[in-house]
Amino acid sequence: MTEALLSVRGLRTHLGEGADCVRAVDGVSFDISPGETFALLGESGCGKSITALSLLRLLPSSGRIVDGKVLFRGQDLLRLPEAAMRGVRGKGIAMVFQEPMTSLNPVMSVGEQIAEAVKCHAASTDLSTRERVMELLEAVRIPDPERRLGEYPHQLSGGMKQRVVIAIALAGDPALLVADEPTTALDVTIQAQVLDLLRTLQTERGMSIMLITHDLGVVAETADRIGVMYAGQIVEQAKRGAFFSNPRHPYSRMLFDSLPSMDKRRGDLQVIAGFVPSLTGVFTGCRFAPRCDAVMNLCLAQTPEWHESEGHGALCHLYAAPALNTDGVRPQPPRRRASRAMCGAPPSGDVLLDARGLEIYFPIQKGLFKRTVGQVRAVDGVTLAIPKGQTLALVGESGCGKTTVGKGILQLLRVTGGQVLFDGEDLTTLGSAQLRRRRSEIQIIFQDPASSMNPRMLVGDIIAEGLVAQGMGDGREARERRVAALLEQVGMPAQSANRYPHEFSGGQRQRICIARALAVEPKLIICDEPTSALDVSVQAQILNLLKRLQAEFQLSYLFISHDVSVVSYIANEVAVMYLGRIVEHGDVETILQSPSHPYTQGLMSAVPRIENEGEKGGGRPVLQVKGDLPSPANPPAGCHFHPRCPRVMAQCRERYPSVRELSHGHSTRCHLYDE
Repeated sequence: MTEALLSVRGLRTHLGEGADCVRAVDGVSFDISPGETFALLGESGCGKSITALSLLRLLPSSGRIVDGKVLFRGQDLLRLPEAAMRGVRGKGIAMVFQEPMTSLNPVMSVGEQIAEAVKCHAASTDLSTRERVMELLEAVRIPDPERRLGEYPHQLSGGMKQRVVIAIALAGDPALLVADEPTTALDVTIQAQVLDLLRTLQTERGMSIMLITHDLGVVAETADRIGVMYAGQIVEQAKRGAFFSNPRHPYSRMLFDSLPSMDKRRGDLQVIAGFVPSLTGVFTGCRFAPRCDAVMNLCLAQTPEWHESEGHGALCHLYAAPALNTDGVRPQPPRRRASRAMCGAPPSGDVLLDARGLEIYFPIQKGLFKRTVGQVRAVDGVTLAIPKGQTLALVGESGCGKTTVGKGILQLLRVTGGQVLFDGEDLTTLGSAQLRRRRSEIQIIFQDPASSMNPRMLVGDIIAEGLVAQGMGDGREARERRVAALLEQVGMPAQSANRYPHEFSGGQRQRICIARALAVEPKLIICDEPTSALDVSVQAQILNLLKRLQAEFQLSYLFISHDVSVVSYIANEVAVMYLGRIVEHGDVETILQSPSHPYTQGLMSAVPRIENEGEKGGGRPVLQVKGDLPSPANPPAGCHFHPRCPRVMAQCRERYPSVRELSHGHSTRCHLYDE
């Protein structure tokens, strides 16, 4: 058996002191072998990032390691003096943090920041440092590295910034790379590039990786072994194949059931009731018991022990003895099946929203007199229609214009050209007073619920704000009754009206935003990435809620997202957007299962899969979309996608393709289908 590169035993980390002490990491043990990828999986707040910071002793000022061992190459890092730890950080163990923009210095060039890391780990001349920096930039596949040396972080895309952070981490040739949610903020195409880069670097350098994530698809494609973390403890450990074929802990199984997919469209997603418990108290039983569908009396009274067989272990009473499995078990409730209405009303043929040739341009101005020298074509001739009671998903990479389309429909942004017909009336021709009355029928749910609410207003006042603006409700008491009813409708207690937004979790804040949107009785809701910042279990609750509300009130949704699994569950039709234009449109089954445009094929191919239980990396061909999205201020000539297209032809560089109808309701813009 290979000796472990890193061996963690009984690690306990506390934040704060006294009654407010948070036991963030409570007895965690695991091993990482040379060249292995170990994934630490779990919901937000379960202690994954604090575990990683504990390994490198980079805890905040309130944190302290109270027990355990962290053996790296046989040496206990917790016993080393700080001076010796500086030799381990970066050179032995390096870390890639979740948000690259906050990891980089905005006033230093990219080259300077990588050079700083190079000089920390080895004495070098200016010439040799520059050569090393160029070597690292090439290793992480940054195009034109000579030019990028002098650029600053704000001049780089999200994927580029993440590559720079990885280059800095590689400067010391670490034996172990700790990657904390390295792809969470990235589009699916850039995520695929970064994951492929990490796999390649691992193979070339023989490096071990500790991957922290909450994405089961990413785990399936990258990990050799998995540790599932819940409330400060690892509750399950297994090799990749064993974990995905037969997860043992009830928490792991419920995470799988919470994942949206096309085959679950006719029913509700599994919901893990409640929340991760507070880690300030002392637990007497199983920490997952209040949320578990297989809870026994023993689970509430006694802390479970670790049970392992054939390298697959779980912290659960179900495996203590056969007799316990039938003594006091609460049977798992049958899966709920939704009616057909849960997937939206049957198409009536009545179009609620019809956007025709929508254009939204932003002027580029320079000089003292703000002379217009160009235009950013954020939305460039978008046409889409949404029937009553149906959901149209708008998918694409960040920066392609999806959110701008939503704001243009709402008339929150000035429309350069085109029409927005809502119930037959062109919103672009309405005056401000007429538009205000119409706005009660179109509402929006923003991506980040926290930043879309006034932190100084009570939740009740936030929800009632639209009622006041529209003159709806017969006095304050009537509005308060309406707010209480709305909160209960979205699964929140009526007493929530008297609290502030910061007192709620992310999923609860999103429910409040949904209640606010429903307050003025809209017909259309624009959902702008409403689940992208949520854990999979909370995401399932929000998706179930949106479907139930659609069935109950015959709502129409424009669902803006880059998460294909969410789209497959909630959408009726899909429009794929690239650089301000729709490149493919059709029903959800056709687009997701038989995409025609090379860009759509790349998007679908880049989505991590969890159904494959074979080799790491998915064992499937991936049509990778290379490079980054071009600037809409200077789009490529011809087809905008041709610089990144694996099937580019001569005519693609010369003219933009016209719309081709491939079948009823399925169209694309691609020269591959020219007659």
